[in-house]
Amino acid sequence: MIEQLDKFSGNTLAFEVIDGFTETDEKYAQKLFKEKIEKGFDYVNILIKLDELKLNHSSTKAFLEDTIWTLRNYKKMGNIAIIAHSKILKALVPIDNFFFERLRKGFEERYFDVSQMEKAIEFVSNK
Repeated sequence: MIEQLDKFSGNTLAFEVIDGFTETDEKYAQKLFKEKIEKGFDYVNILIKLDELKLNHSSTKAFLEDTIWTLRNYKKMGNIAIIAHSKILKALVPIDNFFFERLRKGFEERYFDVSQMEKAIEFVSNK
């Protein structure tokens, strides 16, 4: 299940994934992203808090569809903050950032520990 953490009036979306990630969650997140673009923003900054995510409660189909959607819409994404308490994600985010840097000049993806929530919000709110 995803919950919107804060409702930003600008071009930022903030979500928390709790327990599992489903196809309904994927569609909801896409709807909110589309609404921001339709408001005239060229890109959307995204904050995703994943420390409560349980992969075994998540839909593989939802992850695959979300990955395809993300690849199609990556140029419309600004800064991305991943918040978790995971050594694996901490290692993967820089790799992901390096791989997509050519698509998103001027933007980056950063990992933040759960204790750095305020820094993560500041990161996605400043552009």
